[in-house]
Amino acid sequence: MPHKERKTRKMRGSRTHGYGRIGQHRDAGSKGQRKVGRHKHLWSYVTTYEPDYFGKHGFTSPQSLKRKEKVINIAKLEEIAVSTETEKGKTSVDLTSLGYTKLLGTGKITKPLTVTVPACSKTAEEKIKKAGGQVLTASQENGE
Repeated sequence: MPHKERKTRKMRGSRTHGYGRIGQHRDAGSKGQRKVGRHKHLWSYVTTYEPDYFGKHGFTSPQSLKRKEKVINIAKLEEIAVSTETEKGKTSVDLTSLGYTKLLGTGKITKPLTVTVPACSKTAEEKIKKAGGQVLTASQENGE
């Protein structure tokens, strides 16, 4: 941009350069997307209108930080079953080796599958048995 057309060149001698007599293009109001001054001159605004603006809120259970479950729904099982081997008309899917920890019952299944998984919901187990398959959980494999 040519220097003679810049705003500072046009505004020489005007003191405020068009930003008014109070703000001088410096206060928190000049950039609308930022929340400048919340710990300083806008602290009274925070205490009045946004008392929960700072800090962490709520409680996080230490057990939930350790226990990260990787879940899968029945709807995805048929996609996985296509890539696995078939034995005697039934396809077996080992979700434990794929890294899944729980099988949930959202979706539909039409093929008879033998699924090995550490944990399974009741609805998922019912849907697989209704399709002619079976679910092997960790407790069933240990002989309980």
